[in-house]
Amino acid sequence: MKVKNRWLGIGLGMLLLVFCIAGMVPAWGQSNGQRARHFAQVAISPEGSRLAWVESLVGENGEPTGGTGIFIADVRAGAKPRRILASGESNGNNDRSAVWSPDGKRLAFLSDTEKSGQEEIYVADVAAGTAQKLTSLTGNLADPAWSPDGRSIAFLFTENAPRAAGPLMPMTPETGVVESKVYEQRLTVVDAGSGQVRQLSPADMYVYEFDWAPNGQSFAVIAAHGEGDANWYVAQLYTLAAGGEMKAIYKPPLQIAGPRWSPDGKSIAFIGGIMSDEGSTGGDIFVVPAAGGEARNVTPEIEASPCEIYWADPDKILFAENIDGQPGFSTLQLSTGKVSLLWTDAGVVSVGRGAPSLSLAVDHETSAMIQSSAGQPPEIWAGPVGKWKQVTHVNDGVHPTWGEMASRHWTDGKTKVQGWLMYPTHYDPNQKYPMVIVVHGGPASVAHSAWPSRFFNTYTLSERGYFVLFPNPRGSYGQGEAFTRANVKDFGYGDFRDILAGMDDVIRTLPVDSHRVGITGWSYGGFMTMWAVTQIHRFAAAVSGAGLSDWLSYYGENDIDEWMIPYFGKSVYEDPAVYARSAPINFVSNVKTPTLMLVGERDGECPAPQSREFWHALKTLGVETQLVIYPGEGHVFFKPEDQRDAMERLIGWFDKYLKPGK
Repeated sequence: MKVKNRWLGIGLGMLLLVFCIAGMVPAWGQSNGQRARHFAQVAISPEGSRLAWVESLVGENGEPTGGTGIFIADVRAGAKPRRILASGESNGNNDRSAVWSPDGKRLAFLSDTEKSGQEEIYVADVAAGTAQKLTSLTGNLADPAWSPDGRSIAFLFTENAPRAAGPLMPMTPETGVVESKVYEQRLTVVDAGSGQVRQLSPADMYVYEFDWAPNGQSFAVIAAHGEGDANWYVAQLYTLAAGGEMKAIYKPPLQIAGPRWSPDGKSIAFIGGIMSDEGSTGGDIFVVPAAGGEARNVTPEIEASPCEIYWADPDKILFAENIDGQPGFSTLQLSTGKVSLLWTDAGVVSVGRGAPSLSLAVDHETSAMIQSSAGQPPEIWAGPVGKWKQVTHVNDGVHPTWGEMASRHWTDGKTKVQGWLMYPTHYDPNQKYPMVIVVHGGPASVAHSAWPSRFFNTYTLSERGYFVLFPNPRGSYGQGEAFTRANVKDFGYGDFRDILAGMDDVIRTLPVDSHRVGITGWSYGGFMTMWAVTQIHRFAAAVSGAGLSDWLSYYGENDIDEWMIPYFGKSVYEDPAVYARSAPINFVSNVKTPTLMLVGERDGECPAPQSREFWHALKTLGVETQLVIYPGEGHVFFKPEDQRDAMERLIGWFDKYLKPGK
């Protein structure tokens, strides 16, 4: 249920955050054949004069090659970029995670140039432009970060990992004697000159995130014992000395993410709250003494979801946030508790971990970000926070072929809810239209106005003449921590009422045919789709992607069971009733809605048996249904042919039942 904290960001996990995985899957969706180039990351140089970014590569025919490259350019608009190359590199290789050295003269990054699928750290002299390989390791490398003195590079390393890290990826098939082999992700440091590698964190700890102390002598780390995919949900905050000694600093009641050391070295800030997916961050900002002590919530009652922290000075934090379904940046004065909004824009999404994200220069004012929206393909912008100017223009010729998207608000009793409504491409107010509701995953996530990615691109429904509603019901980010926690022990009840209230609001005010409404979603959205058809008969068709039909059996099948305790209170073995209350399979005899189910064969987050169980019940009960299991795929589909097939089936299913006589 999580997106690993990698260059791709936050991705999806039990989320429908399709733009979170854009770093690994090229954007698509234009029926006229246009394809947007995407940017997975941007990094501004320390002095703020240059940019480095990761961009998808295309061949001479304009089609994506599947590779990514690193480019650098001056910040000024119109500057011509040049590519940083590792020797022997081709357009099929993947370069990512670019980080500037403190003096701005070198660039470190990850590349699989030498061996496809095996990344190593490369370091480039920016003036020369060619990179040299620094490491020769076997396993998974992630998140390189220069030491403050520029002499070494820290990174996360999982030695001999049998597969790519994270539960989004296809799980390793289990045959024979099933054992829980733990591959620890350890904090590792490589000397930038000699290439000597040292693994610092203990062998029995899995490290998820880290940040250098200002003096370069220690780290703030988020880590846990045991298997990495599941135990992020019980991870704690530690300090790790350069000699390898770990000290526990804070044990959170829920989840923590994004540790950031203060400039004076006295404090560590982090995001804390209920989070259903690693990499999809939201909650409150906490500050704890670096030596240990009480953690203080410095954003109590904020009606937003902070998601990224940037220290400006020891008394001031700049932070990114999800706020009312849109991105924002604010500052927090620690001494007074005053929060000041710097920027928000309903029409723009910054491509980060499913949330706004910046790269800041050392002056803490000059910044760079990737911006996109449903109407604007991705481009890089740079400048003071909130006053950015567009730098790149690689997608000037790309235009959306779907309809306009607008923020929308409604109420469910006393609960205020926000969502996004996409109009049909050729909208005519005198015509009646079908509508499909797309429920995001998570559930701790948020639907934005964003340029779509290749996986589960439901914008194509707009091109086919549908309204498309993307609600952010209770449990979502953007309205404060109380709103995000409002679905605890209540899956399928309050959040489903919020969705229905949004549907009714659209039907009441726009020309939507109430008899031609469908529902879909991936992961938690897949569960909500299954739940919806067991509760009411108002949907004419449904498509569940990687859904969950039975929370009781799911508990023993999935690869990340620790995520469920904060939401259900206890394990399924201690309180099965609370799980049964929200299990669609217990209400399946009510279903009349034609339902299609799509799932990956090796999905570890929402295993295929969950979809098969629901399909078997519908088939037995005589309900029109179909199940498609995609061989070798995990929670996210990476094969282009599977991505296309899934969308063609989804569109075909809705066209069949929502466009009678077509």
